[in-house]
Amino acid sequence: MPELAGVPLLGSLFDLKSDSLGTYLRAQQQHGDVVRITAGPPGLRAELYCVFSAEGAQQVLASESANFRKDNAFYQEIRDSFGNGLLTSQDEDYLRQRRLVQPLFTKRRVDGYAAAVAAETRTVLGRWEEVPGDVVDVSDEMMRLALRAVSRILFGADVDATVEVVDRCFPVITDYVLRRGYSPANLPRTWPTPANRRAAAATGELYGLCDRIIAERRSGASAQGEDLLSLLAAATSSDDGEFDAAELRDQVLIFLLAGHETTATSLAFALHLLARHPAEQQRAREEISRVLGDRTPDAADLDRLPYLTQVLKEAMRLYPAAPVIGRSSVAATEIGGHLVPAGADVMVAPWVTHRHPRYWPDPDRFDPERFTPEAEAARPRYAWFPFGGGPRACIGQHFSMLESVIALAMILRAYEFEAVDTEVPVSAGITLQTQGPTRCRVRSLAG
Repeated sequence: MPELAGVPLLGSLFDLKSDSLGTYLRAQQQHGDVVRITAGPPGLRAELYCVFSAEGAQQVLASESANFRKDNAFYQEIRDSFGNGLLTSQDEDYLRQRRLVQPLFTKRRVDGYAAAVAAETRTVLGRWEEVPGDVVDVSDEMMRLALRAVSRILFGADVDATVEVVDRCFPVITDYVLRRGYSPANLPRTWPTPANRRAAAATGELYGLCDRIIAERRSGASAQGEDLLSLLAAATSSDDGEFDAAELRDQVLIFLLAGHETTATSLAFALHLLARHPAEQQRAREEISRVLGDRTPDAADLDRLPYLTQVLKEAMRLYPAAPVIGRSSVAATEIGGHLVPAGADVMVAPWVTHRHPRYWPDPDRFDPERFTPEAEAARPRYAWFPFGGGPRACIGQHFSMLESVIALAMILRAYEFEAVDTEVPVSAGITLQTQGPTRCRVRSLAG
């Protein structure tokens, strides 16, 4: 099997630490679609089997998904911090959770969240009227918008308290997960090191918030409503029972984690790319004006705004919120003519596949026309997979697209964007992370 050249004794350790996404791209460009990367000193060396083709990604995530499990160290760290919810659970635990949660994510149910997204977007637009110098960091702003939207949908009236705690605690916990997930060896979490104590304090505060709200819902101390937590608390079936309090908390934490950072990334980079491409920005705005006029968009408008949807899909191609997806192989498997051994750490990489020249001519160019129905039909299914795929595909992908289209339509109708930061460095965290500001100059289009 082709192997990416590293340095003696340490392999590609420093390359992965300094620029993992660039290292994966280089591996594909130099060695093809299945590449082994080693990192670390002898005795602690890790081997990573990277799969970069659309066909290979389909094999790992879909057609042979039972052979590729979420058993690696990184998923275990997420489990230990954010619980055993839909993102991290496996086997019967996962199937039971999915069966209980699936009725809450039907298209009809998710479409009902459009009004909450529109309300939070109006709040953002109103705040921009007071921005000094007319410059905003769209990454920060979209993170705030997406967090408030998913918190409102999850918790209803408890949104303000939730946002304050999540905004303070999540960065501490996610940084802790990342450092441990990529380390070849870790001290036990129970040891009283400064890092362990900081993470434990943040986790305790976050768990306490969720547990309090869940207890109020189940005791009747707060009104049962149509927020997602109330619906999760009421979810039951004769075969699967219901979620207990700890299981409810696990689902809530995973929805908070996956439900705001991913959508925020898509929105921020859609705005960033449009700010750098004024012709495409104007075309999207003309479609919005023609379809919506002055009214608030709703769920039915997703199908009426095809070019705006193409913009979002192209932003998710270039900046997928989940740039890499890890699995562990159960049995030895042939992928792309190469044997991946049993027990191997296997990675598929939307970041690389979405730039693969076999599927994407001039792959670094921003071009929403790549996502016309005709162009999409001509490509392999897994040439584009920002929501994963197969039986573990993201359950919230329709909600993410709904939120993104509604928010982007309202924002572009109200403001014109010009890029201040034309290049934005990124890195692979639990989700795609910006490594600097994503500033745009905004100009109000109000008459």
